[in-house]
Amino acid sequence: MLTIAWDVDDVLNSLTHCWFDWWRRSWDDAGATGFEAFVENPPHRILGLTRREYLASLDDFRLSGSGASLSPNPEVRRWFDEWGASCRHLALTATPLANAPNSCAWVMGHFGAWVRSYHVIPSPREGDALPVYDETKTEFLAWFGLADVLVDDSLANVQGARSLGMDAVVVPQPWNGAAGNVGDALGALTQLIQRHDSDGR
Repeated sequence: MLTIAWDVDDVLNSLTHCWFDWWRRSWDDAGATGFEAFVENPPHRILGLTRREYLASLDDFRLSGSGASLSPNPEVRRWFDEWGASCRHLALTATPLANAPNSCAWVMGHFGAWVRSYHVIPSPREGDALPVYDETKTEFLAWFGLADVLVDDSLANVQGARSLGMDAVVVPQPWNGAAGNVGDALGALTQLIQRHDSDGR
């Protein structure tokens, strides 16, 4: 049985898109920029923000009622309904440690039937004084040693997983340039599972 490591934000949910909709309702200079223009992540330069302004706004959103009530990606949720029981699953996310309890509760609330463990790489914030165990998901996966597949929207994370000999699926977002859509990514994941099952591994 394969073990799949799932990124949370922008894979299990649509955090960045939902934050952008929330942010531009209260930002006079948002202009006509659309989400498809987010060819960089973080997108602060595209929006004329400093990195500090962007992260502060994103963290405010995460800790708001809007952030807490994010809906799961419906295609991903349907995939879990159909295929989730065929694999083991863990969440592997990069988020500020202050948000980790909320993020974990969100994951378990929406995907807890399948996702049985939650792991965080703390995104650094000013004033944090935390012990550093792993700075990247690749470092965590190398230490953890139990995941077979990573599903993520970051090309760096996907490439890092592959450098460890893992399979990886990139979820298309404007900033990663991947072709197709989330349905295509989930289809590729399903093929990995089917191939694994047919090989009897």
